[in-house]
Amino acid sequence: MQLAFDELGTPLREVTFVVVDLETTGGAPDGGNITEIGAVKVRGGRVLGEFATLINPGTSIPPQIVALTGITTAMVHHAPRIEEVLPSFLEFADGAVLVAHNAGFDTSFLKAACGRHGYAWPNPTVLCTLKLARRVLRREHTPRRSHRLSALAALFGSATTPNHRALDDARACVDVLHGLLERVGSLGVQSLEELLDYLPDITPAQRRKRDLAAGLPERPGVYLFRGPSDEVLYVGTASNLRRRVRQYFTSSESRGRIKEMVALAERVEAVECAHSLEAAVRELRLLAAHRPAYNRRSRNPGKVWWVVLTDEPFPRLAVVRRPRDGAFGPFSSQAGAKAAAATLADIAVLRTCTPRIPATGASSRPCVLAELGSCGAPCAGEQSVDEYRPSVRLVSGLVNGTDATALALGSAKLAEIASAHRFERAARRRDELASLLRAVGKHHRLTALAAIGELVAAAPDGAGGWEFAVVRHGRLASAGVARRGVPPLPVVDSLVAAAETVLPGPGPLRGANPEETLLLWRWLTRPGVRLVRTSTPWAEPLHGAGRWQSWLDAADTAVALEAVGDAAG
Repeated sequence: MQLAFDELGTPLREVTFVVVDLETTGGAPDGGNITEIGAVKVRGGRVLGEFATLINPGTSIPPQIVALTGITTAMVHHAPRIEEVLPSFLEFADGAVLVAHNAGFDTSFLKAACGRHGYAWPNPTVLCTLKLARRVLRREHTPRRSHRLSALAALFGSATTPNHRALDDARACVDVLHGLLERVGSLGVQSLEELLDYLPDITPAQRRKRDLAAGLPERPGVYLFRGPSDEVLYVGTASNLRRRVRQYFTSSESRGRIKEMVALAERVEAVECAHSLEAAVRELRLLAAHRPAYNRRSRNPGKVWWVVLTDEPFPRLAVVRRPRDGAFGPFSSQAGAKAAAATLADIAVLRTCTPRIPATGASSRPCVLAELGSCGAPCAGEQSVDEYRPSVRLVSGLVNGTDATALALGSAKLAEIASAHRFERAARRRDELASLLRAVGKHHRLTALAAIGELVAAAPDGAGGWEFAVVRHGRLASAGVARRGVPPLPVVDSLVAAAETVLPGPGPLRGANPEETLLLWRWLTRPGVRLVRTSTPWAEPLHGAGRWQSWLDAADTAVALEAVGDAAG
């Protein structure tokens, strides 16, 4: 099925290809090094430039490689090393589609060399002429019934004969590429995207469904795949809706679960968004509303856990699903909430038993925790309500951000255990305290944002304009953009006027979805984001986890070193 003109991606005549060939000392990156790179840059059938150099592999070249390529150890003795060549080659190939015959071989050597010498692999689009030839040409239609470069060069009348020297082989591969593009052009393949689509591993049914993306806008937003009964099968986000949805019908989509979803899909619905933040928020909300069968994440955004002090004369910490004012969290798992509650109860010397104890005390027999000094035994009448109250204040002070004494006590207990040379117990205590610190930090960040009635922020869009977000009580109420040259403040006023009304609900997050509030917090704290206005100052508690960041960094370093030691052992 050929796409309409307005659906085409990048026309092949406008695509820059860098055709590359390597000569090496072995058949795999872990057993061989590059001895020569040859590359030709072409666009629209014209050669734009060539790149060629011998490379000193740092080892002698095996006799069989010398016999094959003619490259001797003496020839590369004064040649540059690969780490000197890579920057120039990466610059030569920057922004181009990388082409090679048996591309997996060449790209594996280049990627490995980048990794060894600290260069970032640019992860370019790669086209393999061997795979394309196997897709286009039957073996019986090629010379010597082969898809080797030499056979294809003869078939397409290449001006250069491949001879196992990098530049000559790259030149021959250019002619092969052009010959193959002529063949697929007669089949309606006119763009780079269609060329990549044409490669194997696409079922005819999958290819036929490309028209589901035909009417989608080339704008950021959220897309929903709908099934035979119009049920939502899958929800995702994209910076370019049409391009992203089309990828589901190409060879780049290899996930079996998603292929199954595409086979069921009958139509694709799109929701345009102002920018990526709005798209991410809308995705969360749609996942919560529809719970699509083929999404694996965030289908239950409200499924979080909280730690609360029970309402009784001798409060204890309980793990609950529905938060109330003063709750500590959120936690993504019940186990995480229970672990934080246990650590906090141990530090503050809170009781962990579940029976309700009257204010007048009780006459039960103390449990083993009382004997270990981890509980004041109010159940046995050994602690009054007034004597128990400081433990409760330690917890509420930490949760509210008014008193971090609990963290200091936890650190002191850790030092005491370590000084007694109980190193395994000290490591466990360190990990427990680090987890508690992270939870406290997350709690204070989210509750501080959710407490603000209205906050307007702007992020540069990278093209001289601004992306805006209006946040009310931890929820995105409005989003928009002011492109370059557009006065931003009138746009802000319009967004605020049209923003969703958000009434604060119960609990620390004022009823907001924790995932959405965290998503907003991460966007707001990105470099370059500016606050336009806030109804109240945005500030996190002074007595929170912020002052303990250096301690947490040291704990993380210790854990990493222990992991390295375990791996080495």
